[in-house]
Amino acid sequence: MTENQEKRVRAKIAKIKKALAADKKHWGGYYHDGGGLRYVQPELYIKLEDYTGALRYFNWFDKHFSDDVGSPLFWFQYSLTLYKTKRVERAKTQIIQAHFLNEYLIDYFLDPKSIEHIRSSNNWPIEVLIKYFGYKKESFPEFSEWLAEYSKSKAFIDLKNEIKEIDLKLDTEEKRSKRAALLSKRSKLIKNGSGSGQQ
Repeated sequence: MTENQEKRVRAKIAKIKKALAADKKHWGGYYHDGGGLRYVQPELYIKLEDYTGALRYFNWFDKHFSDDVGSPLFWFQYSLTLYKTKRVERAKTQIIQAHFLNEYLIDYFLDPKSIEHIRSSNNWPIEVLIKYFGYKKESFPEFSEWLAEYSKSKAFIDLKNEIKEIDLKLDTEEKRSKRAALLSKRSKLIKNGSGSGQQ
């Protein structure tokens, strides 16, 4: 990246920050951000390889948008940032969030050909990855190696299986209180980053 390109990216970050500040002022001290500007900054920081700045942004995001579901791409960027700033355990939690919003993301990042056998025309998670996910493992060799190893680990596989069991129960459970308990357990498992057998 040239010096002028870096200046343009940093100017865009500053412009977004200014717009979000105006949004907060407009809504009486609370963020609304109907346009989704809060999702744009991570990509810009990663382009700059400014992972300290990205981490500072994600800390801000957690403080002001703690209930935000986010997107698979967003949690992937968060995980990458945490890994790059030597917060590996927290990086696991965010890549888990990404995985359960799009189960193909990790495989696609590690090997785009891994999803070629799945028809994208009737599978929106695949379409989203093909259209919007531009990260290549070659650009992040250490992170890619870590992710490949972690995604094959017993802890990760056990967690995936436990979540799948909960999802199967949710498919047939009609009682509201039981559904609420299952959803709560599912959420906690993902946020904690480990199955009940690992706790």
